[in-house]
Amino acid sequence: MKHFLRVVTQFFVFLYCKCLWRGLKFVARKLTGRCELQRICYNNKHGARRTLKIESSLRCSKNALLQSALSVHPDKVEKTIEDIMALKKINPDTNPQLGISLQASLLQIVGYRKLVGEVEKLRREQYDCENQEHEDMLMKLWKELRPDSPLTGRISKQWCEIGFQGSDPKTDFRGMGLLGLSNLLYFAEHDKTTALQMLHDSLQPKHNETNSPEWEQKNIDKAIGYSFAIVGINITDLAFSLLISGALKTHLYNVAPETPSLRDLQQTFCYLMQEFQRFWVDEDPSDIMEFNRVRSKFHRRILRQLKDLDTALCPHFTASDLHLVNL
Repeated sequence: MKHFLRVVTQFFVFLYCKCLWRGLKFVARKLTGRCELQRICYNNKHGARRTLKIESSLRCSKNALLQSALSVHPDKVEKTIEDIMALKKINPDTNPQLGISLQASLLQIVGYRKLVGEVEKLRREQYDCENQEHEDMLMKLWKELRPDSPLTGRISKQWCEIGFQGSDPKTDFRGMGLLGLSNLLYFAEHDKTTALQMLHDSLQPKHNETNSPEWEQKNIDKAIGYSFAIVGINITDLAFSLLISGALKTHLYNVAPETPSLRDLQQTFCYLMQEFQRFWVDEDPSDIMEFNRVRSKFHRRILRQLKDLDTALCPHFTASDLHLVNL
């Protein structure tokens, strides 16, 4: 009986709060002469603060047109904005900035949804040795990371030099598919200095002042830091989970002026790789067996960052690559 009364009480409290909220919105419109979308656009700067509020307003609306605006095709955004302004009886000639702001935010919203589908498709595409495009990407990754060391064969233990687990990298791409390879290649091409430094650091055995010469000689070829390529695939998984959960909206709504693209996600991957390197060093794990613990802790730190609506996870590209960030 007590449980039933508690449920009933919670229901009526919810109903009361909902009615109160709608009443406050009605009063706000009467006092300001502006609808909720107008107030959001005029009172919030462009980026996550504005777009997340617009997204919430459209989702909570009872109007079918406003709800459907969240899933329109990017090509129909402009027409949707016209329909919304007509529905709200807003004159576009006297409110030109409103239409521009709504369009930018709606492009971010539907673009994020489109990006999720694009990334999921790439993740599901498995590496295929018979696909020449896949093979070319893999060979290019080797050349970017090992420019002075020719690969002796497609199947070779040399792949372990850049952090794969065995002599055929395709087996390591099973979890993240072609997304893992494309991210690694983007990092190697667009932030090459950092990628090469990370690879170099990952291959160094961890010593301390108490290590004896005998211990060092025994472990000189054993890098107990991390495996570069495997870490890249793991960080790809982390970026993917942030995207799918919606946590990455804060960042992408702040850095993408309109429609977020795959390149935006790849630049986010670069940032995560750079930051994970620093985090790993700061954590100073005793061996690779602590990788999952460090990764989980790093994941939680990124999630905390993304709760700040002004967050932008911008990679620290080298000077020659800075122009790519702002294209």
